[in-house]
Amino acid sequence: MTTTTAELDRIVADAAAAAHVWRTSDAPTRAGWLRAIADALDANRGELVEIADRETRLGATRLTGEVGRTTGQLRLFASVVEEGSYLELTVDDADPAATPPRPELRRLLVGVGPVAVFSASNFPFAFSVCGGDTASALAAGNPVIVKAHSGHPELSRRTAEVAIAALTDAGAPAGSLALVEGREAGNALVQHPVVQAAGFTGSLSGGRALFDLASGRPDPIPFYGELGSVNPVVITPAAVVARGDALADGLVGSFTLGVGQFCTKPGVVFVPDGAGFEDAVATRVAAASGGPLLTDRITDAFPGGIETLLGDPSVQVAAHGAETHDGARPVVLTTDAEAVAARPEVLLEEVFGPVTLLVRYGSDADLHAALAAVPGSLTATLHAEEGDAVDETLELLQARAGRVLFAGWPTGVAVTWSQQHGGPWPATTSLHTSVGASAIRRFLRPVTFQDAPAHLLPAPLRDESLASLPHRRNGTLRVP
Repeated sequence: MTTTTAELDRIVADAAAAAHVWRTSDAPTRAGWLRAIADALDANRGELVEIADRETRLGATRLTGEVGRTTGQLRLFASVVEEGSYLELTVDDADPAATPPRPELRRLLVGVGPVAVFSASNFPFAFSVCGGDTASALAAGNPVIVKAHSGHPELSRRTAEVAIAALTDAGAPAGSLALVEGREAGNALVQHPVVQAAGFTGSLSGGRALFDLASGRPDPIPFYGELGSVNPVVITPAAVVARGDALADGLVGSFTLGVGQFCTKPGVVFVPDGAGFEDAVATRVAAASGGPLLTDRITDAFPGGIETLLGDPSVQVAAHGAETHDGARPVVLTTDAEAVAARPEVLLEEVFGPVTLLVRYGSDADLHAALAAVPGSLTATLHAEEGDAVDETLELLQARAGRVLFAGWPTGVAVTWSQQHGGPWPATTSLHTSVGASAIRRFLRPVTFQDAPAHLLPAPLRDESLASLPHRRNGTLRVP
């Protein structure tokens, strides 16, 4: 099913008409709309999970948990709206004695207008129709038009039906949420003059094409894309000695989780040469199972990605996982830090699926030269012991990722106020996050009112509202 040009124009017109209502809605109303979507998804969880499993083969257990994550983040953003600090309310009182005299200035953030959201294949709920991009854009006060992912079209339609009905019943205006289908419709959506921002999770090639369309408009708009990430991991010799078996267990569990289709999969792991960690991983991966990948396109691309890596003379197969008749078989590859530093464009290319590349290093100098070649990633992980001298290593990892871990593995993203899910290019097209409370900042813009009559100010900037909202006045932070 493909959305026609006429249908897209109608959908965008409805979103434009709803934009003012969303932008000027008060906190209790907007939070109520978000919670209405969450309640409706929870109420229809069984039906939605059944459809999702049929289309994605991710399994009922995983998908049920993902619905919970999706409704949880909708409720998180409802609380963000009610708490109010996301508005960044700021007041400078007039000061005629200043040089030059200072007018009264009042500043806040407001919704940008209708937002386009592009669904992801690997999270059919949490990064799809009612996922984090949609939740944060709605919370910011914007209608949302979602481009459905071709990997789960029936689920996308049914999820949209449930959410739109919930919004209607809760009193939200028509045009608050809509769905379009087809690549042409997606391209047209990001170029439509009514659309003011876009969020995307997917491949580097697809995201870059849309990014260029958004930037090439007569009126360019921000495009917040989450694209590719190898998520480097560094394990020190002391960490291998202290807990090598546990680290090998954790790595195998992490890179095979979800058949290696998490954007936070540890794809490149730097390990000390001669410490025995490669053998520990190889022993454990032999029993690890793979499975079907999400789409035919991903399935077809996986062996090609492995072959590209094996085409480098430094790369060898350390071990394969268990045989599988219906999908991708896990594989561990090895190389060395010198090769990575010399040919990062080959060895540091993300491969979507159950594969990880172990990179041997013999010295800190070798490690740091290779780390300097690692592209931007969503995460970076450092497994070290208390006595390790890791300052330079940590500095390199921090420069390349938005989230730095010191325990555990990166597959697993808590939806919280302090989460950062974004990093330098090509992990994302910006320095913002697509997960956590700060994701709302992508779909807001600042407006300052100078010497405005009180009755013409937006309600949150009036003194009676400021009394109960976090704000800064004359440089002093005030929290009710």
